[in-house]
Amino acid sequence: MKKVLIVEDEERMRELLTDHLTSWGYEVTGVSDGETALKKLKEHHFPIAIIDLRLPGMDGLKLLEKIKEIDPSTESIVITAYATVESAINALKKGARDYLTKPFKMEELRVVIEKAMEEKLREEENRYLKDHHREKVTFTDLVYRSRKMKEVVEKIKKVLKSEVTVLVTGESGTGKELVARIIHYESPRKEKPFVVVNCAALPETLLESELFGHEKGAFTGANTRKIGKFEFADGGSVFLDEIGEMPLPLQAKLLRFLQYKEFQRVGGNETIRVDVRIIAATNKDLKEEVKKGNFREDLYYRLDVFPIHLPSLRERKEDIPLLCENYLARRYPHKKISPEAMDLLLNYSWPGNVRELENVLERACLLSEGETILPSHISLPFPRGAKELSTLEEMEKNLIQEALKLTRGNQTRASELLGITRRTLIYRMKKYGINPKEFS
Repeated sequence: MKKVLIVEDEERMRELLTDHLTSWGYEVTGVSDGETALKKLKEHHFPIAIIDLRLPGMDGLKLLEKIKEIDPSTESIVITAYATVESAINALKKGARDYLTKPFKMEELRVVIEKAMEEKLREEENRYLKDHHREKVTFTDLVYRSRKMKEVVEKIKKVLKSEVTVLVTGESGTGKELVARIIHYESPRKEKPFVVVNCAALPETLLESELFGHEKGAFTGANTRKIGKFEFADGGSVFLDEIGEMPLPLQAKLLRFLQYKEFQRVGGNETIRVDVRIIAATNKDLKEEVKKGNFREDLYYRLDVFPIHLPSLRERKEDIPLLCENYLARRYPHKKISPEAMDLLLNYSWPGNVRELENVLERACLLSEGETILPSHISLPFPRGAKELSTLEEMEKNLIQEALKLTRGNQTRASELLGITRRTLIYRMKKYGINPKEFS
């Protein structure tokens, strides 16, 4: 969420913008022309792009059109020293979010960017709540038969009625948020809010406001008082996901909160006390992060009061058949997995863990027209004993070709099978040189 692309041909201005945005906590990529910008956009997702209207070769307006084709979710902010009413209207029509005339104050740009970032985060949160809304979870939501997961459940049970801080560790996709939800909803706090904060999703300034709130006038753009997550969750639990990504200055403020259960809103003098249980999660080795100077040692010991480590899926492969059975029962009750397909799943290392397994099952169900999922429907980096696929691009190309084959070249149906838009499918086909007519 913190990446920004700057497209500015004037080197001095590009460096100035890069320096300021970096100091504000953003990860910045700066380029001097539209063609290079499009190449970067095809390689990475940028929530924000800052574009000069006058560029060598492709101008800013044409670039705006291309950006919307590649990634409609990218918000573009246009800057120019040659402002006219017509150019402003054209930029906005082409999809620009805002329009700044040079010379402008850097604080003005900061307000525009942070407002865009805040709105994008709200959109993501609303989309998540709409698509992934869940009722209160319980132990029945944990699917397992392995000894390692039984040990995890026993640890969870021991911590339910206490108020200690819990640190959930494990690789990405192992189910850390699910465990945090179970701890909350099986505890006496279950009727109070469970609030999720992704510490990697916002730059430091916005993350501080997200956690602690701010007073009106605390900074440029703070037009009203905002209640932070800690205040909102009073009586409940706050899940700090990716805690290892929290900036060091904020770590000090979190430490104080853990010590005294009190804080002040940004720009405020009032001391606010709340009763909140902290559950943190990370896929990093925080001990190593402490040694590297990236994480405060005193905060680590405050968080590590009751650690719960989740095993990777490759460490609990006996759970795979049960996980598959549970997923299909919930999503595709008419589907079943052939023994040969299950062998593929059991012999794969699952670097993305349970999340990756669910994604593979979802694709397999979409690709399988009958009731049985066969090995040909399982898309893995090492499918059906074939030679190793060297890149994710080759995997993606193979998936698109399979979908087009199944739909006899029907691009609308193929995009539905793949779970992407038709526009994205067309872009990917052009990228990989795939002709849909070959499959009709």
